[in-house]
Amino acid sequence: MNVSDIPALNAALNAIATVLIVAGLIAIKSKAEKAHRALMGSSIIVSAIFLIGYLYHKYIANTVHTPFNGEGFIRVVYYSMLISHIILAMTIPVLVLRTAYLGIKDRRALHKKWARVTYPIWLYVSVTGVLVYLFLYVWYPPAQS
Repeated sequence: MNVSDIPALNAALNAIATVLIVAGLIAIKSKAEKAHRALMGSSIIVSAIFLIGYLYHKYIANTVHTPFNGEGFIRVVYYSMLISHIILAMTIPVLVLRTAYLGIKDRRALHKKWARVTYPIWLYVSVTGVLVYLFLYVWYPPAQS
């Protein structure tokens, strides 16, 4: 594996986290608490692996910003999505860990209250993470040198 493979791996991890998050919601709505715990725990692990991979890629690629090659209106769409993604992504570790902690401690009312905020933000960040990858590397790939 080389540096250029890491963004695709990270996008795959985000996609897996998305599926796990949605499955976790379906499980709890179906009163399958054990499955919910397993799915949400797995989504936390997958998201943590993603974060490590993301930071590692930024470190070894020695860059914070990957240039976007789209032009015109799509550029506005991309950067609007990216800005909201970045801002909300910064909240996710705190929201997820707090929500998980409340669930583990069986503080159900508070867990549910936090989950109602955490879930849509985490889902949005996971989905837009995949979209950022598609915009940067698939739909508007970097120029070959």
